[in-house]
Amino acid sequence: MNEIAQTFAQRGDLAHLALFLWAASSSALLVWTLKELAIANSRFDHFVNEITAINKLFKRKG
Repeated sequence: MNEIAQTFAQRGDLAHLALFLWAASSSALLVWTLKELAIANSRFDHFVNEITAINKLFKRKG
């Protein structure tokens, strides 16, 4: 990584390097956020299914 940064510094393209690093980190954060959101959605779906099963169980007895 240091070699790449040195090449950019010699050519005067530090702004491009900074923009690339910002875009890469933003994209990685977006992917991580979407993955966590999908996991949370799955947990909530499982919770709702369990509540539905409990409600069905109590309706049969009552």
